[in-house]
Amino acid sequence: MKKNLVLAALLLLFACGCHKENIPQNSSASVTQTASFKEYFIHQGEHYATDNSIKAVEISELKFVVKFDSSAIYQTADPENQYDINKLYGFADNGALHQQFSARFGWRWNDGALRLFAYTYNNSVRDSKELGTINIGEEAHCSIKVTGGQYVFTLNDNVETMPRLSTTEKGKGYQLYPYFGGDEVAPHEVRIWIREE
Repeated sequence: MKKNLVLAALLLLFACGCHKENIPQNSSASVTQTASFKEYFIHQGEHYATDNSIKAVEISELKFVVKFDSSAIYQTADPENQYDINKLYGFADNGALHQQFSARFGWRWNDGALRLFAYTYNNSVRDSKELGTINIGEEAHCSIKVTGGQYVFTLNDNVETMPRLSTTEKGKGYQLYPYFGGDEVAPHEVRIWIREE
């Protein structure tokens, strides 16, 4: 009798372990469940994204794919803040704090479009340049390449350069994650999917 109970428990365990969940292919759930994409949440009333642990980096190039859903559409309380650039993904550089030296992508929703930017700090001086617009739900291919005195930003087929005053051979610092603001916190939950390449 005891042997039958153990056998039944093992069969039940095996059957449960072999169950494969059927996820629809054309839904946000398929993105959430895709192992290669990481989903970041910026909760309403917050600046920082979930899962933003400190990670040291020393890289020549950061390549990733990003995808936004309709939560990227927002209206700020102060209309002037609609032009603030939210932070997407990148790295601190020169072994310093990111507000001294860094390179990352930024984003904002304004004038009916989702706009991506090159966003840097050099000797604590901030600079940005619009790289282009992407559609909600579209996968955008992004990279930041470190080449001596320049950062080379690529958004899909658009390539732009930004000055780099860091003295390290490679981008050296820590990972920078999604962040809402500017002056204001997220007006609702924002979801962003990122896959490093």
